[in-house]
Amino acid sequence: MRLRLILAMTLIASGLTPAAAKPPYLEGKWGGEHAAIGFNTGLADIMFDCASGSIDTAVIPAKDGSFAVEGTYREGSPGPVRVGQIFRSQPATYSGVVTKGAMTLNVELEDGTVVGPFNLTQGVPPQITRCR
Repeated sequence: MRLRLILAMTLIASGLTPAAAKPPYLEGKWGGEHAAIGFNTGLADIMFDCASGSIDTAVIPAKDGSFAVEGTYREGSPGPVRVGQIFRSQPATYSGVVTKGAMTLNVELEDGTVVGPFNLTQGVPPQITRCR
């Protein structure tokens, strides 16, 4: 028992504590032309030139980097947002592939409309243009 205590104290003092495992879900901010996505514990808020969206389940890519998750997509409008203004929201499927800090993102809306593809890079600011 005493030997275990000494060993544990030695490991802690030397900084050899077990490394934190990388979470299986996507994290961080990703940006590119016309889109941005911010992951927080796998969930995401998404911005487009004239729309926004959200993913309310953790995005965990398969071994090949592919993913497909359900979320929502909200169309925007030009000009300032007015108090009480309601935006049309609809279910959407967000899919794509992640490879070494690069992501291709596709969006398929409930009505079959396809938005994208968008090429995003982790840690890069987005280039979003306000809708007109």
